[in-house]
Amino acid sequence: MVATAKAVVCLSLWLIVCQVRGAYIPLKMNRTINNLLQHYKIPQRERFDGKPVFSIPPLAGKMEAKRVFMGGVLETYEKLLGQMLKELPTPTPQTAGSNKIPAAAVTSRGGEVGAGEDVRTELSYILKMVQELKKHRYQEQEKLLQELRALKHIQMDNLKVQSKALWELPWLYEEASSLYDIKMERRRRRRQTRRVKPRPSA
Repeated sequence: MVATAKAVVCLSLWLIVCQVRGAYIPLKMNRTINNLLQHYKIPQRERFDGKPVFSIPPLAGKMEAKRVFMGGVLETYEKLLGQMLKELPTPTPQTAGSNKIPAAAVTSRGGEVGAGEDVRTELSYILKMVQELKKHRYQEQEKLLQELRALKHIQMDNLKVQSKALWELPWLYEEASSLYDIKMERRRRRRQTRRVKPRPSA
């Protein structure tokens, strides 16, 4: 649960930074996250312990790598927020004629079921926002991540797989090598372009 709370805090800080840089975060989303932080409270020493949930790697100038990484981050948040929703208590109807709230209707954090339903609504809203961003701007990255995950399921101890993999290696090795050369050639051309760029006439 503490790890979950840390993740929410990290999401909040990340979104606040994004808001300052590009104003991409709707005001309602910021307010909703702040409300959720009142529910998922952790001590300040844990919040600022120098160990973020998502450590963004140094990918300066590597836009496609950044997009793949952020696509993975959004996918992780989708799963995380789904788990947080599952952890919320299921509302229990009150007994007729009784004003007492059933024990099952009290949340694990001491709040009553009404507060729990507010949290459910707010988490659902944040989840929807993450899903919409992922759907409309990170479809290609999602497909790539799926293909990368599929590589983990290759049967390493299967003779047929081993033989076919050896057969495919020459052209795959060639492809991997050429990608690096293409990258270096583009860099070289950019440098040359900058050197021969004509100066504006007086």
